[in-house]
Amino acid sequence: MLDTHKHQGKRRLLAQTLAEKGIVDKRVLSAMEQVPRHFFLDSSFEEHAYQDKAFPIGCDQTISHPYTVAFQTQLLGLSPGDKVLEIGTGSGYQTAVLVHMKLQVYSIERQSILFKKAQLILPKMRLAPKKIIFGDGFLGYPEAAPYQGIIVTAGAPDVPKTLMAQLAIGGKLVIPVGEGTQEMTVLTRVDEKSFERETHGQFAFVPMLAQKK
Repeated sequence: MLDTHKHQGKRRLLAQTLAEKGIVDKRVLSAMEQVPRHFFLDSSFEEHAYQDKAFPIGCDQTISHPYTVAFQTQLLGLSPGDKVLEIGTGSGYQTAVLVHMKLQVYSIERQSILFKKAQLILPKMRLAPKKIIFGDGFLGYPEAAPYQGIIVTAGAPDVPKTLMAQLAIGGKLVIPVGEGTQEMTVLTRVDEKSFERETHGQFAFVPMLAQKK
């Protein structure tokens, strides 16, 4: 895997584009500029890796637009050392961005092919999370809860209560909610029983599905 000056130049331009589109968190922009997105794509897409586009990664899944990755990460508002649960490892790109930001990352993937690929590529890049779990995202990962942040990278029909229960007080759950197109939703845990809810525009994600038995 080569990361050339050409790739690095394209990432700098991508970070500038993301800033123009409203990404203001400098740590997020730095991660987007540093993490080689082309490593997570089929070689046939390498020339287009730093365009703000989604691409197929197999198993009827996609790698999200860079803007979507940056926007969801910015909404989390996390600090180095915070613990975050990612639902939907996918290609591992979003995972790598979170790890690069020095977060304690736990990531769940339901597709065995994608799970195995992520297990191979992330350690090679020295961006391995705390743990990649082969499992059902709807269940979360209570073993490491509570989390300061939970990020869902697929469209859920509604907000799973199991994930809400795994948030720390003050923690944020960032999740696209809806079918077809989704409303980017942020739930902040105020106390043991109450949450504040905000929405941040419409997005299109692949559907969040339970793991096959």
